[in-house]
Amino acid sequence: MRFLTIFRALVSAAIVAANPITENLQRREPTETKTVIVEKVTYECPKINPKVFIISMFQYEADIWYDNAETEGSIGNLLAMNITVPGFSMLFPDVHCLADKSVCQLTTGESEINAAATIQALMLSPQFNLTQTYFMIAAIAGINPKYGTLGSIAFSKYAVQVALQYEFDAREIPENYSTGYIPQGSYAPNQYPGSIYGTEVFEVNEALRDIAVNFASNSTYNDSTTAVAYRANYASSDKAYAAATKKPGVITCDVATSDVYFSGALLGEAFENFTTLMTNGSGIYCMTAQEDNATLEAMIRASINGLVDFARIIIMRTASDFDRPYPGESVEDNLFYADQGGFEPAIQNIYIAGTPIVKGILAGWESTFEAGVKATNYIGDIFGSIGGEPDFGPGSIYGGEEVDLSQVGISKRAAMGRSRRTAKGKRTLQTAERS
Repeated sequence: MRFLTIFRALVSAAIVAANPITENLQRREPTETKTVIVEKVTYECPKINPKVFIISMFQYEADIWYDNAETEGSIGNLLAMNITVPGFSMLFPDVHCLADKSVCQLTTGESEINAAATIQALMLSPQFNLTQTYFMIAAIAGINPKYGTLGSIAFSKYAVQVALQYEFDAREIPENYSTGYIPQGSYAPNQYPGSIYGTEVFEVNEALRDIAVNFASNSTYNDSTTAVAYRANYASSDKAYAAATKKPGVITCDVATSDVYFSGALLGEAFENFTTLMTNGSGIYCMTAQEDNATLEAMIRASINGLVDFARIIIMRTASDFDRPYPGESVEDNLFYADQGGFEPAIQNIYIAGTPIVKGILAGWESTFEAGVKATNYIGDIFGSIGGEPDFGPGSIYGGEEVDLSQVGISKRAAMGRSRRTAKGKRTLQTAERS
């Protein structure tokens, strides 16, 4: 009873207390309606249009550019502008550019996955217009002593993914095999692969490569007393490694891509043979690296979509170490323990060779490079994805035309050939006879 009385009293008080507010609100109600027009304004930052983009793989390759920002004759301060790009490596999240944005640089992180992820992120970034940009892969690598020496500067036309193969453990190699690496879909090391993924071989603009070689050929390159002493060990009576005993200079030969950091004459020769096989005899394996085919695959996909010009790519690698031991040296000494003396010269020579190339492109922009350097050779991947007929491999799968993305994909898969599962191993080849 007491509760009900209290409740009624509270309700009455609430009503009494509420009424003045309601009346006040009614008195303040506007007598006329006003329309306010809000205009939506969108601001877009202008895209960066670099003329040259330097691609480094790890810290030391990048630092050589930063450390020489104030050096007389350098390209300038690449840290003047720093742009964070979503999708870049957590260790190297930024693009760095000169103040005038004419030259930019990035670091991918080492290995194929890091390179592919970073370059793909750059290709798709709305912050850049890369349609006229020249890309220079500027990094160190191992070198085949048949073709060069510590500190050599190699410019490549082909990049070959040499480890994209079947593999047997070395202790279980069949007696009649020369190596444990066998091209996919084949039965022996010397057979052409029966299964092609599309990233096995890339070919870049030979005319542009030769221009880069010309720009770089007038420089004096760094060397070390340790490297001089170490390369002398490669002198032999048959002169197979004569190139290894010379001082560093500019050479033209091709780069192998493998995530596996290998050492030894047997593996080196196996990858030499695979390079020859995959390029129809025209490729020369001299440099071994971990990223280039991944970088080029991201670029070929961007080129298909009109985001970059695949004819504007330079592959430059400098030699930091030999890929195989000298006669009498063990593979473990070559890989783990020997002080070859090539690392510092290789890093320095990236800058020494790269600077005149960058400056040459900038100086000749209006007369030559803005319009592009016309390729006289096939450029692209093993599929022929951006048009033309590859001068290696089984030929274009698109009839020499650029791929039309509206005509491929899952709905067209039957016309494009077997799936990976049915194209692998014995299902695509005639029954092999055991010898």
